[in-house]
Amino acid sequence: MVNGNPNVKPATRKKVLEVIDRLDYRPNAVARGLASKKTTTVGVIIPDVTNAYFASLARGIDDIAMMYKYNIILTNSDENGGKEVQVLNTLMAKQVDGIIFMGNRVTPELREEFKRSKAPIVLAGSVDAEKSQPSVNIDYVAAVAEAVKNLIDHGNQKIAFVSGPMDEAINHDYRLKGYKKALKDAGLTYDEKLVFETDYTYKAGQALEPALTAAGATAAFVGDDELAAGVMNGLTDAKIDVPGDFEVITSNDTKLTELVRPKMSSITQPLYDIGAVAMRLLTKLMNNETVEENTVILPYGLMKRSSTK
Repeated sequence: MVNGNPNVKPATRKKVLEVIDRLDYRPNAVARGLASKKTTTVGVIIPDVTNAYFASLARGIDDIAMMYKYNIILTNSDENGGKEVQVLNTLMAKQVDGIIFMGNRVTPELREEFKRSKAPIVLAGSVDAEKSQPSVNIDYVAAVAEAVKNLIDHGNQKIAFVSGPMDEAINHDYRLKGYKKALKDAGLTYDEKLVFETDYTYKAGQALEPALTAAGATAAFVGDDELAAGVMNGLTDAKIDVPGDFEVITSNDTKLTELVRPKMSSITQPLYDIGAVAMRLLTKLMNNETVEENTVILPYGLMKRSSTK
């Protein structure tokens, strides 16, 4: 009634506005939601707010949410499966109209919760091997294959694959698949000793230098920018010249790629657009609009900088 409803008589509106001024009342989104059965609120689950990759996605989500007048509740899941289920349930208890999930893995428990949710859920920059949820991504297999081919074209025969945990679909079912494809296409043998599974942290990357050297690797594809920065600095600390003696290509093209020296070559992802398109897809689902395709694949590129020849 208060929110500019044309059916409210001017005299009534004047009285109400006087009361509003007296009480310093602000229209309550929750109360409004109870009347319209909508809260105009979207929940966003992010695994690590300090990770530049997810922060860039969140910007795209936020801008489109504002455009469509949705409020956002941002929750941090700390890349913890149990906490992801917990924050998802918390958001559903708050009666959010929809949820955008960003995370490195979709566990069976999480998938069950997704099925139970009455609110639509869209994955942004996150893959689900079962494709049970609408999602927005790039073609990770093709992108990694192209990045690794680039390293092979530079004469590298022993290329390390450095990634986060292999129980995450993005690493095992997509990135590793692209890596293997590039090797196969070039007639190179896949060697498990060149596959390094670690944490998505700078320190984990830095600590890999002895193992990379022992494996005889002369280049590495790395599945995360912070991890790649650690790999590169670990090599530099060991007096190994990047890119002269060792080349590095990373995955996400966040700001970090330009902050380090040498600047890192990377797969480029339209991170802002992935977030923005995921939010637009969610608005359509929340309004029961027809959606042509549930799985949206956006274009990727390869940005060559100074960490490769």
